[in-house]
Amino acid sequence: MPQSNSWAARAADLRPDGRAVIDGQRVAAVDGQTFEKRSPIDNRLLGAVARGQAADVDAAVRAARAAFDDRRWAGKAPAVRKKILQRFADKILGAKEELALLETLDMGKPIQYSLSVDVPSTARCIAWYAEAVDKIYDEIAPTPDSALALITREAMGVIGAIVPWNYPMIMAAWKLGPALAAGNSVVLKPSEKSPYTACRLAELAVEAGIPPGVFNVVPGFGHEAGEALALHMDVDAIGFTGSTRVGRRMLDYAGRSNLKRVYNELGGKSAFLVFDDFKDLERAAKTVAGSMFFNQGESCNAPSRVLVHERVAEEFTALVAAEAPSYAPGNPLDTGTVLGALVDETQMRTVLGYIDAGSAEGARCVAGGQQALAQTGGYYVEPTVFAGVSNGMKIAREEIFGPVMSILTFKTEEEAIALANNSSYGLQASVWSDGLNRAHRVARALRAGTVHVNQYDEDDITVPFGGYKQSGNGRDKSLHAFDKYTELKTTWIRLD
Repeated sequence: MPQSNSWAARAADLRPDGRAVIDGQRVAAVDGQTFEKRSPIDNRLLGAVARGQAADVDAAVRAARAAFDDRRWAGKAPAVRKKILQRFADKILGAKEELALLETLDMGKPIQYSLSVDVPSTARCIAWYAEAVDKIYDEIAPTPDSALALITREAMGVIGAIVPWNYPMIMAAWKLGPALAAGNSVVLKPSEKSPYTACRLAELAVEAGIPPGVFNVVPGFGHEAGEALALHMDVDAIGFTGSTRVGRRMLDYAGRSNLKRVYNELGGKSAFLVFDDFKDLERAAKTVAGSMFFNQGESCNAPSRVLVHERVAEEFTALVAAEAPSYAPGNPLDTGTVLGALVDETQMRTVLGYIDAGSAEGARCVAGGQQALAQTGGYYVEPTVFAGVSNGMKIAREEIFGPVMSILTFKTEEEAIALANNSSYGLQASVWSDGLNRAHRVARALRAGTVHVNQYDEDDITVPFGGYKQSGNGRDKSLHAFDKYTELKTTWIRLD
């Protein structure tokens, strides 16, 4: 693996291609427009990216529809699609260092995690759905002797995928894996803040044997390319991951167009409940710090609301505050860095605004709270911990998407459950207790798509990911994701 100085040298030499990929070819925007893409590491110019708009989206959708209609992909046997997708996963691993560097430069995450988490997870997702596709069986309904009723799943057609900037490759793979394995064509709109790896993935897909037109990428802004894709009358479904605010728009766009299916994976304000019967507080503190500050806190499932029993709150708060300095921000191209840059200046200003709001509303900042490394020209914020937080405070209710943790206290199990559920979100939660009955009881009572017990973030592609309430609908990952990208058909045959 290249050392940090080598990564810096490679970054200096990199000239990423920001053109769209439509029908298997790199193309400029129809009107020739581009936008500048700068790295959050130090504000360096990475290059010009195609500014896709309605005409570009229309070209991509036409290519995707043609590919679906002539069955060049959907008509292949599942075992054949499997082999091609497995080659795609191998291609991703083969381009590991290139993709990792693009991801780090694009959105600021530490290179060590781009290498050890993002690229392998992307490849595993594609490979897992490849393996699954020829092992899923349809159904025969119970009927009288005079009939045969078949229940089959069919590919929907053209899937629009709109993904965020925090895990650009992984979020794309969560859509691409099941959608492509099922036989659909895809038009992917990456965030304008992190477009490069999506475009490169589309090239690798063609190299692996996925036919041109099956997987297209149109970079651009949400209000232009994203809106055009969501409003397009020939898109059958939208898989969206992003903010709850934009998720509402996705539903509106579906209503204004062809009532396409919309699957939203949205925000979170996940609760991390620590009871006084849990003895290893140090492990709990290390876990919550590691999970909260991973990816600079830019994770929808970050455990940003930490609810601690009042009897152990002081000790626990001290343990978490002591962990914060080990997550000091650093240059993401340094292989020792564990907390990198926020994605851009706007996000940094938003996070600092929340920190100011926490102090103004009476919370006590016990760690961090400041911008860091301003001299680099990049966008860094110290890992920040607030104590004395009440559930009505802005920092306890709104998704911050930065390295900011709020610690609240409770007296009883009932109060802890009520506090945890008193949120418009319901993505994930965690229960820390040495009592088997309490762990089961509280986990069952929490309104969240995933509940961790005595751990956080242990995970796999084999289990679904998604939330309750305003955290979205549908599920990414696992076999359940196939439900989002297939239609159920009943074929009733009369037997004479």
